[in-house]
Amino acid sequence: MPYCTTPRGPPGGLLLTEATGVSDTAQGYPHTPGIWTKEQVEAWKPIVQAVHDKGGIFFCQIWHCGRVSNYGYQPNGIAPISSTDKQIPWQGLHDGSVEEYSPPRRLRSDEIPGIVNDFRHAARNAIEAGFDGIEIHGAHGYLLEQFMKDSANDRTDEYGGSLENRCRFALEVVQGVADEVGADRVGVRFSPFADFMECWDSDPLKLGLYMVESLSEIGVLYCHVVEPRMSIIDGRRQIPHRLLPMRKAFKGTFIAAGGYNREEGNKVVDEEYTDLVAFGRLFLANPDLPRRFQLNAPLNKYNRFTFYIPDPVVGYTDYPFLDA
Repeated sequence: MPYCTTPRGPPGGLLLTEATGVSDTAQGYPHTPGIWTKEQVEAWKPIVQAVHDKGGIFFCQIWHCGRVSNYGYQPNGIAPISSTDKQIPWQGLHDGSVEEYSPPRRLRSDEIPGIVNDFRHAARNAIEAGFDGIEIHGAHGYLLEQFMKDSANDRTDEYGGSLENRCRFALEVVQGVADEVGADRVGVRFSPFADFMECWDSDPLKLGLYMVESLSEIGVLYCHVVEPRMSIIDGRRQIPHRLLPMRKAFKGTFIAAGGYNREEGNKVVDEEYTDLVAFGRLFLANPDLPRRFQLNAPLNKYNRFTFYIPDPVVGYTDYPFLDA
């Protein structure tokens, strides 16, 4: 799913790709893209050019699923890799289906530099494809977060135990990508308060603060941080707004994500709670979302059941523009 602070159509704005695999071991879902081969680089070039032709800024979000995978997605049917050998229980998906995940293989410490290099290589390929920058996906229970959070990381080596050790791998990835393409072209997405894919932390605020302070030292362009889960209070949807300490600690541009609507987004920017607000589901269903926000116009309703189907038209380009 794309995330954006502004439009697909009018000039300007930051657009992010859906999560894009860094290697043949990175995959965990059907029909997801990659950027580790020359053929993939060439396939991305006309897509990037089309965004640039509209005046947009386009970053490639790169990831590794880690243990959120099964043998069928792995080369030669090998076990998916992770910080741990603990298997994720089956998960019910948005469409009512059930996904079963294979037992992962715990990465040896001497293998980790190779995974860091996969991220470096993917970042270099993305720049070759014409992307303006890279967003590293460190959220929602995927490989980087499997190392960061103490529910999934049960290691006793230099990549486990203390907060600093658990964050070591993610920060090595960020530093490697920054060295490859420049820190001013790198953003990082993470979700300290989330518990997706059996991945949570006993002290999420401490984790978040440590990460933003470390990322400030590296000098990345932005942090893209996911709010805690929304709640319903007195019949109204409430966003917990617990990112302020991280926003104050981070020296670059801060982006908040988490189910914001127009009014909530304007409010948190006006209050300097964040610099930018990311929109995913609303933007997917409204290709001219910024214009609709400017006019306070009605929004198309998104259809969750078409979010991840492979059809390039149904559930994506069939949402109408306001003029239609």
